[in-house]
Amino acid sequence: MITLIKNAEVYAPEPLGRASILFVGQRIAKIGEVDEEAIKGIGIDYKIVDAEGAYAVPGFIDPHVHLIGGGGEGGFATRTPEIQLSDMIQSGITTVVGLLGTDGTTRHMTSLLAKARGLEEEGMTTFIYTGNYAVPTTTISSSVKEDIILFDKIIGAAEIAISDSRSGQPSIHELAKIVGEARVGGMLSGKAGVTHFHTGPGKEYLALLHQLLEDYELPASNLYATHITRSQELVDDAIRLANKGAYVDITADEETGKWVIYYKENGGDMQHLTISSDGNGSLPKFDESGKMVGFGVASTQTLFQQVIAAVKNQNIALQEILPLVTSNTADALKLSKKGSIQEDKDADVLLLNKETLALEHVFAKGRHMLENKELLVKGTFEK
Repeated sequence: MITLIKNAEVYAPEPLGRASILFVGQRIAKIGEVDEEAIKGIGIDYKIVDAEGAYAVPGFIDPHVHLIGGGGEGGFATRTPEIQLSDMIQSGITTVVGLLGTDGTTRHMTSLLAKARGLEEEGMTTFIYTGNYAVPTTTISSSVKEDIILFDKIIGAAEIAISDSRSGQPSIHELAKIVGEARVGGMLSGKAGVTHFHTGPGKEYLALLHQLLEDYELPASNLYATHITRSQELVDDAIRLANKGAYVDITADEETGKWVIYYKENGGDMQHLTISSDGNGSLPKFDESGKMVGFGVASTQTLFQQVIAAVKNQNIALQEILPLVTSNTADALKLSKKGSIQEDKDADVLLLNKETLALEHVFAKGRHMLENKELLVKGTFEK
């Protein structure tokens, strides 16, 4: 199948100006001038989409989604549900990384792997992390390293919890072993081998991660801390960590644009900052005594909504916010075919209305998933 997107203003995520984008199968074959009549004369199936009045941007990469649900901190009835394909398509997400959270007992790594494979069959690009909050952490095989080496979809370890009453209260040496195993597993399999850390509201902030870099021979780029906007103090600490070479991640909410501005104005390395949704994870609220007093469920759509709000309400340039959900995330996770509109990369492209920035079209690996805001593809059991 050949697809031609013509008359788009392309952000790759850097602005390229007005251009056509040609897909051949799942890859981007050409960006620039394309002979439309020549395509029609080839004699194979083709589709032409006129993107006049639209921005073409890379499909979003969400590095933190609870594909099989999360939560349960308030009892079995508070376990959140599995995600559906349409949730992500309508959020502009074309690549997703799944993980476990607090519960590594009744939610299993094998189930997470199966869910990721199912979503891939339905049209998404999927990866997962091995592990959960606990240390020692849950795996499929005998170790984090073996999981990364042996299972194609596993690219690192997560969601290892620090500075949180729900963590396994790990020692620095226990954390170093996980990060070291993930790194070696990544080296041997050609994957990122990152360790993705859940950061809680505890007063130690990211101290354990700073200590890892000081006391052990571990590269900063293998550390990837999320939930960094719980407080200004935590963001300040995340800036220090990112400036050492680690990656840090904002969980999208109504303050995302303000935090991006704060991070930049206070010297944070913008190339080491990403944004994620925490999709289908629980959002528990605890009082000062540690008692849960309420909870909600995170939505993948918050990611797209807050990226657009950052542009419209905080006056952040589109080319400045886009890398935080595209190329930066691809770099953090070593996804060489993702994160930019570039020849020979995967054909993951969104078309946004230039006036409203509304999501109008989604292409995932060249397949048209959303057309004129209407879903063309749904999950197997979605109505």
